[in-house]
Amino acid sequence: MAVTHDLGIWVAGILTLAIFSFLYKDNPFYRFAEHLLVGVSAGYYLVQYFFSAAYKKLWVPVFQEGHHVLLVGGILGLLMFTRLFRRTEWISRYPVAFYIAAWAGYVIPSYIQVRILQQAQDTMFNPRGMPLGEALSALILLIGVSTTLIYFYFSAEHRGPLKTLSKVGITFLMIGFGATFGYNVMGRVSLLIGRFQFLFTDWLGIVH
Repeated sequence: MAVTHDLGIWVAGILTLAIFSFLYKDNPFYRFAEHLLVGVSAGYYLVQYFFSAAYKKLWVPVFQEGHHVLLVGGILGLLMFTRLFRRTEWISRYPVAFYIAAWAGYVIPSYIQVRILQQAQDTMFNPRGMPLGEALSALILLIGVSTTLIYFYFSAEHRGPLKTLSKVGITFLMIGFGATFGYNVMGRVSLLIGRFQFLFTDWLGIVH
């Protein structure tokens, strides 16, 4: 057992135990660590966003490279801060409306391409020349997508074959939800294992 002498690792280890103390009950140590995490995260992201947005995308291009047209975006960004004051909060509606419209115009075509057209293209397949395993996988994918879409088809009452196909769609939905839930759980378990490895290896030196 070789306990580290690194002050940063000691601080991280103690704060980790303070967070874990919530498993017993809510206590001042947990609340301190929680508030410290929120405050440090807010400060870190504030500085990061300032340098990545205000400095690199506004100050450098406008005042060092001479792209003065970008001042329009900078002014719109500054106008968003008028929402902090009751008398001027109405001004912030204009940059917000511009931002939403511009972002929607940028995102909608890419979403249609990636989440609709590309998925529709990947769903369609020609079994000729495909290995048996790939053809079977593509067929299951086609059935799953088709029956799931039928489940969300509400223009007609689900009776007869439509009801049967919609139940198949529900089955595929449950499989998808279960896989997503399992993936999230395993991700959280991986984080927990990583914390224990940090405590027992980097901090306490029990495991080598």
